[in-house]
Amino acid sequence: MQPDLTEKILELIRRTSSSLPPDVEKRLRESIEKEEPGSAARGALETILKNVELSRANSTPICQDTGTPIFYVHYPEGWSTRKLKEQIRSALAEATKRSYMRPNAVDAVYDKNTGNNLGGEDFPSIHFDEVDSDQPLVVELMLKGGGCENVGRQYSMPDNTLGAGRDLAGVRKVVLDAVQKAQGQGCAPGILGVAIGGDRGASYAKSKEVLFSEMGARNEDTKLAALEERLTSEANELGIGPMGFGGKTTVLDTKIIGLHRLPASYYVSVSYMCWAYRRRRMTVKGEEVIYE
Repeated sequence: MQPDLTEKILELIRRTSSSLPPDVEKRLRESIEKEEPGSAARGALETILKNVELSRANSTPICQDTGTPIFYVHYPEGWSTRKLKEQIRSALAEATKRSYMRPNAVDAVYDKNTGNNLGGEDFPSIHFDEVDSDQPLVVELMLKGGGCENVGRQYSMPDNTLGAGRDLAGVRKVVLDAVQKAQGQGCAPGILGVAIGGDRGASYAKSKEVLFSEMGARNEDTKLAALEERLTSEANELGIGPMGFGGKTTVLDTKIIGLHRLPASYYVSVSYMCWAYRRRRMTVKGEEVIYE
């Protein structure tokens, strides 16, 4: 019988909203040492990490913008996705009631906030992926803030204004352009999710999906792995720095995924994630629940 996981998902939401993942916090702490003592960049990073510590201790949101909840559910064959969806939505409404989440679902036509983070069939965003029946249930959650979402960009290649062609050299140019245009508005230091190819919708979706991987995880394709490293390095040479105050830490990591495309189209989508890189995973094995 399929269990009711509402309370377990509620705990996943609490942890995601209030406790930054260890790999992200580690990268932020490492970045402090790269900034000059007494500089605005170092001060911004120190303030960020103090906020991280207080949020975890008090189970309060890391950021007042608790973001769009994006769930990826890898469920065993035979489970009901309808029931899982109902449990996720119930958990999210309760999390909002308990102030783990800020009520963010606003009807774009009538400008009315639902008050519980539930909006039609599309808010929260829930993606289902069926796995073998003997596999555990895995629920991944990312909270994508509005500020960093606003500075995401999509390019249709070639982009003649940037001299960017339909190749990896062109991809490099447009991604760096996205970082340059974002400045501090995306709450730098950021993490870049980049999708090459697909149609407009798939390209944007995959540029977010790739952000679920851990910091430092490289693409298996050696060309894309090298480009990930290069983009992070070159973005940090732009001098934008934490919160746009200047400095050496503009981007913490870059993650790239390559997709197939139609011959007529070549899209490059850049999803910018702010320093509040809130993503967590819950694995259910029988009665055991593991949070990561």
